[in-house]
Amino acid sequence: MSNLALFHLAFPVTSLVNARRFYGELLGCPEGRSSETWVDFDFHGHQIVAHLAPEEWGNVAAHDVDGDNVPVRHFGLVLSMEEWQALADRLRAADTHFVIEPHVRFQGQPGEQATMFLRDPCGNALEFKAFADRSKLFAK
Repeated sequence: MSNLALFHLAFPVTSLVNARRFYGELLGCPEGRSSETWVDFDFHGHQIVAHLAPEEWGNVAAHDVDGDNVPVRHFGLVLSMEEWQALADRLRAADTHFVIEPHVRFQGQPGEQATMFLRDPCGNALEFKAFADRSKLFAK
């Protein structure tokens, strides 16, 4: 394990069964500890925790980002371009409904990136992105 600090994110879900199918089966995140009201997942080395809280569902605010209507509340990963493409292919093969289809935004600009947005079955928005040159992650 690298010295990079790992993040921990707890988020609401409407169903632990659906969360396990999405994060565990579709995204391939190994399951960690769990109880009747929450479950941990290994999100590429980071700890995410799905908490059963159906009353929290429904926040759908969005803002324009380079012509896309990006969900304000979202989380995700910055992958290598190869990992991003493999995930996009796997999600398409699973007939995933994308909030924002896989594409490249900020073309020709310092922050050029491949991106895609989708929602888990509980309504949480996720973004997966990749940079041809990862050193441009924070480029202005």
